Amino acid sequence: MQSAAVRVEETKIDELHEKISIKEYLAYFSYGFGQCFSFGLVGTFILFFYTDILGISAVAASIIFLVARIWDAVIDPIVAGFMDTRRTKHGKFRGYMKFAPIFIVISSILCFISPDISVTGKILYAGATYILWGTMYAFSDIPFWSLSTVISKKGQDRTTLLTVANLGVYGGIGMVGFLVPIMLGVFNKSFTPSTSYLITVGIIMVAAYILMFIGYKYTKERVEPTHSEKVTFKDVIASAKVNKYMFMILTVFFLNIFMNIVQGIILYFFTYNLNAPQLMSVFGIIGTLSAVGFLFIPLLTKYFKKKHILITLLVSDIILRIIFFSVGYESIPLVITFLAITQCLYSATGPIISAMLSETVEYSEAKTGQRFEAIVFGGQTFAGKISVALAGATTGLILTFIGYQANVEQTEFTLKSLFLVVSILPALGSFLRLVLLSKYDYTETEFNECIRIIQERKAKEA
Repeated sequence: MQSAAVRVEETKIDELHEKISIKEYLAYFSYGFGQCFSFGLVGTFILFFYTDILGISAVAASIIFLVARIWDAVIDPIVAGFMDTRRTKHGKFRGYMKFAPIFIVISSILCFISPDISVTGKILYAGATYILWGTMYAFSDIPFWSLSTVISKKGQDRTTLLTVANLGVYGGIGMVGFLVPIMLGVFNKSFTPSTSYLITVGIIMVAAYILMFIGYKYTKERVEPTHSEKVTFKDVIASAKVNKYMFMILTVFFLNIFMNIVQGIILYFFTYNLNAPQLMSVFGIIGTLSAVGFLFIPLLTKYFKKKHILITLLVSDIILRIIFFSVGYESIPLVITFLAITQCLYSATGPIISAMLSETVEYSEAKTGQRFEAIVFGGQTFAGKISVALAGATTGLILTFIGYQANVEQTEFTLKSLFLVVSILPALGSFLRLVLLSKYDYTETEFNECIRIIQERKAKEA
């Protein structure tokens, strides 16, 4: 548990900052909710769209995902560095949040167009539009997460902000998982599957734009940089190099890859193992409702360290998944129950990881004297995209390895393999996270010490 001294020190720090209104919390939620309509569409449905609608192989899709992430490895740090060295008239990050939603909408829709061209042409089109989407997403996601560090420097406020943001993220992804199967079912009665996808994505992305614009409009930047002089991209990279805790938390975040594989496999599992593809909507509801548990995270972090809460969630996930695998999938109600509980545990890790990552901004600032939020959350954006892409690539390879054939009855080996992935694979990710956290020693105590160092430095410079 956190000591009384730590809480008193944080209270002194907190009193220096302006209170955040409920309206602003809701606006921040709205941006994440809308943005993750796009992320949910691409992360959950793009592989199925590629293999079963566009008509390209799972291997070709895997190659597209890998090439896109090589591109992101180059472009995402550049985007983050660019944002950390410049300031728009709307603030350091809000300016990007004003215009990025337009490009997110366009690139998302382009990803779900099925042109009537050769297979080679389709592969090239899919690759180009997917890479475009990833690039545009960086210009939205990096400032969105970085904004939490300039809305407030107050530790508890920031935890609440990131909890609200993650509530929007998981809620948005879950809402898409719920709506898309229903909308496709309606539109498929009048249109071809490819046209149904296009109409569905178009409607959802218009709603996404409105939600994201609200997020831009009603948020405010309050925390100013430590130094007024212009910083260079070299400064940004140098700051990142000393931030060892940032890299540790980014690795913990990257390990979402195991759950992302499940997100890609789950539709196949519902379709072929349970003969109930309509359960995808139920899974979407589970994803949305699981985010409600986020509301308890700020309360828990008042009394327990984030690291300890995260460890408890991960151990619980491992135990439950082993039980799930042992029970099997013959009972649909039991399957839904296990999916609901494990989804809740997984979702709850999101705001805690983001809050831990945000606190590494102050670690870097205390060490270097310069404040770079975008490079930290640019790392999260890149880790998130590479996690989703490698999960997609791995999913494609898994489907090939287990003998999956689209639109035919699957073999017993294929069905058992699908269940193995859905039930037990994420437990491996939880175990690897526990290994990393065993070496992580930057907690609330060290964070408040960094705040003290930064404030003393500012007082001397004043």
